[in-house]
Amino acid sequence: MSRVQLALRVADLEGSIDFYRSLFGVEPAKRRPGYANFAVPEPPLKLVLIEGEPGEPTVLDHLGVEVETTDEVHAATARLSDLGLFTRVEDDTTCCYALQDKVWVHGPGREPWEVYTVKADASSMHPADAPTTGACECGSPAGLTAETPAACC
Repeated sequence: MSRVQLALRVADLEGSIDFYRSLFGVEPAKRRPGYANFAVPEPPLKLVLIEGEPGEPTVLDHLGVEVETTDEVHAATARLSDLGLFTRVEDDTTCCYALQDKVWVHGPGREPWEVYTVKADASSMHPADAPTTGACECGSPAGLTAETPAACC
C-alpha cells in the first residue's frame, strides 16, 4: 500500500497532536521529542508533525509518497529521471526516527517531494553528522533555502 505524506512544521506540537487526533480519529503512530506522525487509514495519509518555532504559523515542510519497498523507491527514481526531473537519492539515511531509502524531486513551485520507504525504526531524528536545529533536516534536497525548509520524514 502506498500513501501520500504531508509534513507540517507546527509551533504547538501537543495542540496539533490533539487536533489531528480529533480530526482523523486515530492516535499518533510514533511520538518522539519534537516529532509525531499519524498513519491515517482513511483517507490513506501519513501526517508528520515537526516541531517548529513557538508563535510561528504552521507551514508546509514537505510532501511525500510512502511506499512499501526499496524496489519501489528505485522504480520511482528511474521513472522520474526518465521524465527529465533532477533526482537526489538517499539510501540508508536516518530521518525522523526511521532508517529510510528515498528519492527527492522538486515540483514546479520548488515544493520538495520525497518517495521513500521506512526500513526500520531509529533512535534519532537525523544522522549524527546532520545539523541539530531541532528540525528534520537530514535529507533536505540540494538547493533549498530557509524560505523553503524541506525535511525528511
